[in-house]
Amino acid sequence: MQNINVVNIDPNEYKNTADGAMNEARRQLEVCNACRYCESFCSVFPAVNRERAFSEATITQLANLCHNCRGCHYACQYTAPHDFGINIPKVLAEVRQNSWQENATPGFMARAFHRSGAALSVAVVVGFAVLLWLINQLPQSLNSGTGEGFYAFLSHNAMITIFIPAFLLPILAIAISVRRYWRNVGGTALQLSDIKAALASAGKMRNLAGGSGEGCNFEDEDRFSNARRWYHQATMSGFLLCFAATSAGTLMHYLFDMQAPYSLFTLPKMVGLSGGILLCIGTLGLGYLKLQADPDLADRRVWGGEMGFIILLFLVSSTGLALYLLAASPWLAELLALHLGSVLAFFVLMPFSKMVHGFYRLAALLREQQLQQSR
Repeated sequence: MQNINVVNIDPNEYKNTADGAMNEARRQLEVCNACRYCESFCSVFPAVNRERAFSEATITQLANLCHNCRGCHYACQYTAPHDFGINIPKVLAEVRQNSWQENATPGFMARAFHRSGAALSVAVVVGFAVLLWLINQLPQSLNSGTGEGFYAFLSHNAMITIFIPAFLLPILAIAISVRRYWRNVGGTALQLSDIKAALASAGKMRNLAGGSGEGCNFEDEDRFSNARRWYHQATMSGFLLCFAATSAGTLMHYLFDMQAPYSLFTLPKMVGLSGGILLCIGTLGLGYLKLQADPDLADRRVWGGEMGFIILLFLVSSTGLALYLLAASPWLAELLALHLGSVLAFFVLMPFSKMVHGFYRLAALLREQQLQQSR
């Protein structure tokens, strides 16, 4: 083990600002890089030990590569009450959140969501649900909701007019944000091999398996568990299946003139139901683990935003499943308004919610592949 010679700084004294978090992260990472005891406790820690100096670009990249598994913290001999006060999960979480907020467009919306995301999510969902319900109450000459299924309550043209911009504009905002991040961390032109390796790592949630492959210590310091990895996979798979169901329905509508509603044994319905169930399971599991985890090993400022994102995804999936189960209910119009309001809120808030972490994480994995190839 190398000799460790660093200036002792009270970790509680640094200000919770972008510069303060960055400087504190650099101090702690220098201690970690000298010690290297935790290299086998985290699947991404070798990326820390590979570095000789920590620029802002390097720290930002490492923060977005980190999965907050907390294995390094529980194995560390320099955590509080030691004078070094090492808390890598917390300080990297702060740097990570700052990188999302600084690159977001507009930034003030990201800061507002990360600060009060749970309350903001519920308010936006209710607001959009009421608005859509009111549209449904318009005269037929204005709404023309005379089709079958959803279209009996909200016309196809109205849905297209509302949801296409609500989806495309946030995607554009996320693309701008991730492009800024890519430039900030020194990303270069991608090779096909880098893309394949990063997608494989993201799909398997490999870094959530911990250094030993037995999982992480997110919810219990004394026990390794793959629960967080499984719930992440359920959430990601459920979301992708729901998106695939919507895409299949769109193609069937426009290419084959097969309009909704669809029967149970059709591609949109089977894929959508499977995705909705997985998404419900994943979000409920992640929410439960979040409540069980130690808040001092995360960025306390954004607890509401992280829970808000989970609430949004759960509302989208649960109201979608409820629509199928209660299709004959007299409250169908209100339930449909709540579901569409949840979907619309999810789209509009997407660039400012933790949804961006999936894009940033993939970018960090791509950059990591480049860095490995260059060494």
